[in-house]
Amino acid sequence: MAVTGEPTFRESVDMMFNRAVALMDLSPGLEQKIRVCNSTYTVRFGVRLRGKIETFVGYRSVHSEHMEPVKGGIRFAMNVNQDEVEALAALMTYKCALVEAPFGGSKGGLCIDPRQYEEHELEQITRRFAYELIKRDLINPSQNVPAPDMGTGEREMAWIVDQYSRMNTTDINAKACVTGKPISGGGIQGRVEATGRGVQYALREFFRYPEEKVACGLSGDLDGKTVVVQGLGNVGYHAALFLSTEDGCKVTGVIEHDGGLWDENGIDIAKLRDWMIVHGGVKDYPEATYVANGAVLLESDCDILIPAAMEGVINLSNADRIKAPLIIEAANGPITYGADEILRKKGAVIIPDMYANAGGVTVSYFEWVKNLGHIRFGRIQRRQEESRHQLLINELERLSADKGLGWTLSPDFKQNYLRGAGELELVRSGLDDTMRAAYQSMREIWHGRSDVTDLRVAAYIVSIGRVAASYRSKGL
Repeated sequence: MAVTGEPTFRESVDMMFNRAVALMDLSPGLEQKIRVCNSTYTVRFGVRLRGKIETFVGYRSVHSEHMEPVKGGIRFAMNVNQDEVEALAALMTYKCALVEAPFGGSKGGLCIDPRQYEEHELEQITRRFAYELIKRDLINPSQNVPAPDMGTGEREMAWIVDQYSRMNTTDINAKACVTGKPISGGGIQGRVEATGRGVQYALREFFRYPEEKVACGLSGDLDGKTVVVQGLGNVGYHAALFLSTEDGCKVTGVIEHDGGLWDENGIDIAKLRDWMIVHGGVKDYPEATYVANGAVLLESDCDILIPAAMEGVINLSNADRIKAPLIIEAANGPITYGADEILRKKGAVIIPDMYANAGGVTVSYFEWVKNLGHIRFGRIQRRQEESRHQLLINELERLSADKGLGWTLSPDFKQNYLRGAGELELVRSGLDDTMRAAYQSMREIWHGRSDVTDLRVAAYIVSIGRVAASYRSKGL
């Protein structure tokens, strides 16, 4: 979303990078090495559809190979361009470093409106795009591992895996060439919800610290906090669902492509999602007030604003009217560089995208490890855990009976305690631990240095520092 007088998305990322490195002790050469995108491959390929050949343009950009494989999604959208793909690849580098996932940063995109094609046509297009990337090792379990992004999902990842397997028939690790696959095709429990779940865990971690709540003028915990969500796609939906059903938040506003909805008593997110699947949007939804110009709800009164769709939705044209004291960037780059400055001067706290939406790449990392290990998490140890827990329960109940204590363990406790952790529980545990550790590394910089006044700069300092350490260890 371009706004007059504002830098492009890529320029914004570079400017935010510059704010951070100005506070770091890096040599000019190393600073430049980390900033620049290593390579971008542009492919133009033809597919015969509906009796004629259509030519498509796609990109795969590799920002940093300080660790390999490089990691990053593939998006299908009409506004995909080289600058955007390179900016997103840079964010992936910093994001992976921040959450300590052992990947470099990459990103891919195809200029296409997937809604204009039948499923079998999309499969043809996706397979040909994958073929062009695979034959150059731009999709490879040990070199470059894509994932879903805007306009893609499990279905497209399954097609790509199959295409890779056809071209690499002896690669035992073929399923690890992409993440975000369906469970039946080598995926992992919890991947679909991962980015939204990560947003929830990020907010929980933020609200554990009194200093953070003071910084944004909020108090208490998440219970009762009002939330406005922009974009009810996969990320926005899961974040809103978990916050409202598990943490007691009230989602008072939802903004979508065809307008917005408002209900100060809270919107039932699951019910709204079911409506949207049938009707294709939020218009005419009967259980909330419809607002034709949904974007104005970004400026509504709420405790937490969650932009979860496109980049640049909060910009110079509306930043001064944003009232939310706490903004968490579930999307990539939803706040422009200029808007970020305005919001900080107003006192708003921004939980930055490279941390807030890192749940997806974190669980992708778990999926990649699962594929390389060729075994699902929990398969070996789950029943052994249950057996050990059962021994403890049996001994406690025996002691109670022998000593005549007369107490018993509640059925709910026994059931929950005895159940060993399966794959989903382990994935959520690993994601929670990752989001906590990453936040603590940011807040140490935020609160520990007088020259760092916001979480975004803190996040960049942590991630750039880790990338720099990796390059130094290689002798650069």
